[in-house]
Amino acid sequence: MAEKVVPQPGTPTSAQSSPWLLEVDNLHVHFVTSAGVVRAVEGLSYKVKPGEVVALVGESGCGKSVSALTVMRLLAKPAGRIVGGRILFQGRDLLKLSEEEMREIRGREISMIFQEPMTSLNPVLTIGFQIMEPLMIHLGMSEKEARARAAELMRQVGIPDGERRLDQYPHQFSGGMRQRVMIAIGLACNPKLIIADEPTTALDVTIQAQILQLMKDLSRELGIAMVIITHNLGVVARYADRVNVMYAARMVEQGTADDVFARPRHPYTYGLLRSVPRLDKPREAKLETIEGLPPNLVSPPQGCRFAPRCAAAVSACKTAQPPLLEVEPGHFSACIRAKELAEQGPRAIGLSTAVGPAKQSTQRSDVPPLVKVEGLTKHFVVSGGSKLFGQPPLIVRAVNDVSFSIAPGQTLGLVGESGCGKTTVGRLVLKLEEATSGSILFEGKDLTKASHDELRDVRRRIQVIFQDPYSSLNPRMTIGQIISEPMLVHRLVPNRKAARERVEDLLTQVGLYPYMADRYPHELSGGQRQRVGIARALAMEPKFIVCDEPVSALDVSIQAQVINLLEELQEKYGLTYLFIAHDLAVVRHISHRIVVMYLGRVMEVADRDSLYENPLHPYTQALLAAVPVPDPEAERARKHTILKGEVPSPLNPPSGCVFRTRCPRATEQCKVAVPELRKFGEDHYAACINI
Repeated sequence: MAEKVVPQPGTPTSAQSSPWLLEVDNLHVHFVTSAGVVRAVEGLSYKVKPGEVVALVGESGCGKSVSALTVMRLLAKPAGRIVGGRILFQGRDLLKLSEEEMREIRGREISMIFQEPMTSLNPVLTIGFQIMEPLMIHLGMSEKEARARAAELMRQVGIPDGERRLDQYPHQFSGGMRQRVMIAIGLACNPKLIIADEPTTALDVTIQAQILQLMKDLSRELGIAMVIITHNLGVVARYADRVNVMYAARMVEQGTADDVFARPRHPYTYGLLRSVPRLDKPREAKLETIEGLPPNLVSPPQGCRFAPRCAAAVSACKTAQPPLLEVEPGHFSACIRAKELAEQGPRAIGLSTAVGPAKQSTQRSDVPPLVKVEGLTKHFVVSGGSKLFGQPPLIVRAVNDVSFSIAPGQTLGLVGESGCGKTTVGRLVLKLEEATSGSILFEGKDLTKASHDELRDVRRRIQVIFQDPYSSLNPRMTIGQIISEPMLVHRLVPNRKAARERVEDLLTQVGLYPYMADRYPHELSGGQRQRVGIARALAMEPKFIVCDEPVSALDVSIQAQVINLLEELQEKYGLTYLFIAHDLAVVRHISHRIVVMYLGRVMEVADRDSLYENPLHPYTQALLAAVPVPDPEAERARKHTILKGEVPSPLNPPSGCVFRTRCPRATEQCKVAVPELRKFGEDHYAACINI
């Protein structure tokens, strides 16, 4: 039986009296697929005032991007269908406009900035032409006028030497600069509204901070309203005025950023906030998790969509669709227990599971390290040069003189921005790349000098968990075959029957069902596939696992489940991890010691608590300052030191200290002196001459 659509607050008033710039009212969007009708957006209502920043928050598949594309009338046809609702922009219903009328608004009145600029920018057209095009089409500017305006926009979005760079192509810009170009295109016609769909997800944390601050500043200066679509709660806390939380195609909570973060009134919002590792709070023994998975929107459950995963659910939640009601002035929640949550608190209705502070880790100094890396260097020759023309070969200096050790049963976090060399270090340790120089000792044996037969034996005890579980699982093999294959190759089980029993045991250990052994990778969710990757690594009974960005592709609630699982397995089996990541909050939660890398070199090494409580290197300080915390009040109190510039090319790194071109403390001496790691406390080292 089809569910009754319950209208939500936010019915637009007349255009003349309305203070709202954008009013989305009771929007319904469906997609027709071979599996059935996907109800991508159901009964969605929200509003945006001129000049304010409104966030649309939710996990993958919740409908937030579809709703934005619907506002722009860019839904994929014929599969995507708007089956109900209104979208009023300055009082005009965009859904009733002709395509020609919509073209006048799209780009001129409303602009959209997409997640991945490289797929949004035309690779065969210059940046200048792509900024000038909407100016000539919408504003009727001449080519000369449009070029002058384009150069002004380049300066406005912080691109140095903007006029010259108008003649360059997208591939000649870095990721951060390409996103600045997208903002320039969005601003070109002085729009009243910009919709930014995950505008910084593909960017490093320091570049993310630059871009978001730029967008916030431009919004204030020019009076442009912004809708930011994101899954990053820290970004929302730092930059948004009001917040809309979506779950499984529906709006579940609305309010000011202060209200939603300080007093969440929906169990889903509460769970999301509790499952995020925080830099501004004491580390907890375990992350709180939201168990289960979002529903299939082809056949969603009756009643509240969140009920199957909600610890506070009662029988009425599974039959009645909760309307979005005002629980406090300006604060709305779609939960029948919202009043109880407000009056009695989360624990009283079964939401809070007190996990308590984490135990202090102890590391015995008399135990030799399981892994010891010394002077590790890797250079890639990308071009042989030319003897005829006297051109030297082009060399990428990916890793330079990196040293660290990992004690048995401990986790070493390896952090840094894209291109810093952290993944290359992981591949070198796994012997997937040959080191240019240096040593990698595992159980006292130097892997750089090991024979093929010796490496075969070692590989059983060293395993890896990759970033993208889907690309690392063979789509033509069942889950059972994927997990059992290495066991059979290394003869860890006598026969296939024993292998099957071991597979089912491993699936149970990582929180999956034994029957999933007969499924294929595409039949599992992202979080489930990552659990399969962990089970495959465990199948070899390893001592050491390289975890290369193992949770970065997962949604927040699923990420917490996987992090807790990795910690439980470490405690149970005494596993040792090299945990490679760019998320400093996640690294802080799971690691015992941390190495910070920048452009192939180690900037700082310390135990977890020392590094986060007293970062010494200017780069570490800038990284930590750039990470937003999910608390608007705490964000306002923090000092925001935004790092200028971008990471230089490893083809031509700066002389002396590689960080000097972005460092606020740089001196003339930094241009010539390559800083060595110096000891500043017990097990705390930093490579800076100005500390």
